[in-house]
Amino acid sequence: MPLDDKEQRILAEIERQFYEEDPELARAVKRIERPSRVGVRLSLLGVIAGLAIVIAYVSYTVIAVLGFALLVASATSLVTALRLRGWRSEPSEPEDSLSE
Repeated sequence: MPLDDKEQRILAEIERQFYEEDPELARAVKRIERPSRVGVRLSLLGVIAGLAIVIAYVSYTVIAVLGFALLVASATSLVTALRLRGWRSEPSEPEDSLSE
């Protein structure tokens, strides 16, 4: 839901005050890197390629082991990238069920 004009003006004023009051913190916040989609896409491609190598070269042990190593490394990277984006593996419980 987009912000209306009043909310946008308030947000702009808060941002302006933030830059004026603590410019060092403002510069530090600007430098924070956000997780990129490339990490997720590249990791997913690695998982698929590793699985394909293992299946295609199952009779060639050395190549199959290399494919499995690619699969494990890519899966680890994928989970890390997803967690950086806010993905959680455990289901969250509603707050109402905690008080019972």
